[in-house]
Amino acid sequence: MLKDAFVSIILQEENRGSAEFQVVNFTNKIRKLTLHLKSHKKDYLSQRGLLKILGKRQRLLAYLSNKNRIRYKELIGQLNIRETKAG
Repeated sequence: MLKDAFVSIILQEENRGSAEFQVVNFTNKIRKLTLHLKSHKKDYLSQRGLLKILGKRQRLLAYLSNKNRIRYKELIGQLNIRETKAG
């Protein structure tokens, strides 16, 4: 429940270009695509799209980790994302 409240606060935020907003948005897309690919195993175009989104999110998280480590830790904690190997 707390995660949903955190995500809704970020999604209602005015600054939609912020790294946090983009990471939340990519995470939602990743979760939807993952569910889709569980039932459509041979949808290779969706697999490719998923890999592209994962890469974008990874780069944004690396950027956020370098800029503000505290915000990075809070974000991955709230979204239940594993920390990257480089971070």
